[in-house]
Amino acid sequence: MKFTLSWLKDHLETDASVEEIGRVLTDLGLEIEEIVDPAARLSGFTIAKVIAAEQHPDADRLRVLLVETDEGEKQIVCGAPNAKTGLIGVLAKPGDYVPGIDTTLSVGKIRGVESHGMMASERELELSDEHDGIIELPSGEVGQRFTDWLAEHAPDKIDPIFDIAITPNRPDALGVRGIARDLAARGLGTLKPLAEANIEGSFASPVNVSIDPAIAAKAPYFTGRVVRGVTNGPSPDWMQKRLRAIGLRPINSLVDITNYFTHDLNRPLHVFDIAKMPGDLHLRAARHGEKLLALDDREYRLPEGAVVICDETGLESIAGVMGGAATGADETTTDVFIEAAYFDPISTAATGRALKINSDARYRFERGVDPDFTLPGLNLATQMVMDLCGGEASGPVIAGEAPDHARAYRLDTGRVVSLVGMEIDETVQRQTLEALGFRMDGDMAHVPSWRPDVQGEADLIEEVARVASLTRLVGRPMPRPQAGVPQPVLTPLQRRERAARRMAAGLGYNECVTYSFIDAKAAALFGGGDDAVRLENPISSEMTHLRPDLLPGLLAAAARNQARGFGDLALFECGPVFSGGEPGEQALQLSGLLVGSTAPRDAYGSRRSVDIYYAKADAEAILSEIGAPAKFQIDRKLDGWWHPGRSGNIQLGPNRLASFGEVHPKILREMDVKGPAVAFTIHIPNIPLPKSRTTTRPALDASALQSVERDFAFVVDHDVEALKLVNAAAGADKALIDSVRVFDQFAGEKAEAQMGPGKKSVAITARLQPRDKTLTDAEIEAVSAKIVEKVAKATGGVLRS
Repeated sequence: MKFTLSWLKDHLETDASVEEIGRVLTDLGLEIEEIVDPAARLSGFTIAKVIAAEQHPDADRLRVLLVETDEGEKQIVCGAPNAKTGLIGVLAKPGDYVPGIDTTLSVGKIRGVESHGMMASERELELSDEHDGIIELPSGEVGQRFTDWLAEHAPDKIDPIFDIAITPNRPDALGVRGIARDLAARGLGTLKPLAEANIEGSFASPVNVSIDPAIAAKAPYFTGRVVRGVTNGPSPDWMQKRLRAIGLRPINSLVDITNYFTHDLNRPLHVFDIAKMPGDLHLRAARHGEKLLALDDREYRLPEGAVVICDETGLESIAGVMGGAATGADETTTDVFIEAAYFDPISTAATGRALKINSDARYRFERGVDPDFTLPGLNLATQMVMDLCGGEASGPVIAGEAPDHARAYRLDTGRVVSLVGMEIDETVQRQTLEALGFRMDGDMAHVPSWRPDVQGEADLIEEVARVASLTRLVGRPMPRPQAGVPQPVLTPLQRRERAARRMAAGLGYNECVTYSFIDAKAAALFGGGDDAVRLENPISSEMTHLRPDLLPGLLAAAARNQARGFGDLALFECGPVFSGGEPGEQALQLSGLLVGSTAPRDAYGSRRSVDIYYAKADAEAILSEIGAPAKFQIDRKLDGWWHPGRSGNIQLGPNRLASFGEVHPKILREMDVKGPAVAFTIHIPNIPLPKSRTTTRPALDASALQSVERDFAFVVDHDVEALKLVNAAAGADKALIDSVRVFDQFAGEKAEAQMGPGKKSVAITARLQPRDKTLTDAEIEAVSAKIVEKVAKATGGVLRS
């Protein structure tokens, strides 16, 4: 949003400097992007008088001037055709920076003649594009600053231009008056009253308007009136200068007036040439395939359902976005219909996006203009048209009614401390809101129609704090308890998540943080990709669905690293996954991925490919760290992205705690990952909380007595899992047996040749730990017999001879 200082002063009576206005605007939330101050750029130039002008001895087009300056007489070589004796112009001295030619002057010689500066043209000082001759002033004192002369004779030449960034919640600041209102509320001046125009109309409008009931919600309010007998020439010089200053090209009076009102009062307007518009105007929804040649001379195919304005011959305007070229006003226009309307922000935004039209009208309508200012704005614009173009106005025609935006919220003056941390007097709070246009009725603040962003009591406090200045906030430490240890603030799930992250990092994994969005193909590979998790407005075509698992992101990261020559990877991620799009249909996971080998190549053969046992060991280590029970079951009912024979689930009854194993080769091919690759996924919320709520570790239970280890080798069927054998042996004497682990397995053709078809040998070691006395041989033999009996009963195995 751009405006000039003189434009601002049309609405704000103030003596504040440019720097102060810029600082306060940013502090109010209207951040300054740029201030162009010509006076600061021209401050070094002074007025000088040519007292003699002679032909250059060695150049036909150059003249040698003797110039009277504030530092005495100076010799200057000049090539301007209007350089002559008695001319009063603008002097640039050696050392001055000339912006139009991006040069800092110095004393030099031109064709052998010294020149101590230059007489400047308007283009060299960036006052205009004029460069046929040097500036020739009608009067002026030698040595007077040029900016002082401009301030007295041509103030528009040095009118500062402000460019501010407007956040989407502040549509009221898209007009100069809204900006002036904020500055006045801060105390930087006084807001001038807005002029009123009560135009009765000398005849009935020959153009009527109507709104199709089907689109009444999208176009609830439409007003207009005819002005006949206008003369549509160039707009006044003051208006053209303001429009040029903010980057708009003046066209003609009627068009310039609509542009001026758009930026001055945030009131978009449109003017129809009645001679090119037969019949009445009707607002309806666009039909399939309809087209319109717009004012930018481009033809648009309108999206079905977009609000359009049409007459008997067809479409004439895209409501709230852009008018049609067929009924645009030009120099031949004599009778016009001026439109002021209110259009639904969401509908306008959807139409503008579909057509890729970025107009000033759309920019304002989609953020929300003041609905109550529709008819008053029409009257003011009509008055300006008659003042500048002549003519007489009809009575207004109105279709629909302005939406009811009346609402009020209670001002709790005490909440400014709790919400913002500032102490502001109650009287000041009320005065601030009143200055911003709120109407106070006791404790109730009635929101003005131009502030659609104020939607609650907290917004009132925000307005008070914003105007008071958030720079008044003083940092204060958080209150601490007087004694003792404060209560923990993390939930058990948050503590487990933190512990799991630390353990994974401690195991040598690098943490990844990937998007929660993946493409539909990858989502389908991991059991997702349906419409329930599809995004309505994805940020890219590769991020259309919520992820059903963390492994797609880790595999994609592995593929990118492999493509850059990094083949051995250990990655993990902890984050949410989604089974649906409704609240509660998400869960917390931690997944790890190992790709390639375990170590770099060396002379000792320590390098080996990753396998299922690495993933299983790391998953068990993380489960142990976050408090999972030590005893669990291994289940083979796997998801489709795991290798069916080289993976498993860690179960606690029906509750799945984790999955581990090799990633299915089909998945690796689809994700462009070169194997081997193993992974694990831990379902953190599924791990039961301990029954004891103590925050301390249990006491160390160590025995002073010597432990005893006994080895057993059992011949079992080939399909018997080692874990089944281990669990059976451990259950033989739970008090005495401390641990059981597998240390050898003999299987294959050689094993079957010795032990029979379909057989294998599994060797385990059982560690016996006495508590009260040293074990005797008889006691050890009794426990060993129990182990053999339990294993035989559970697996059908026999001791290997």
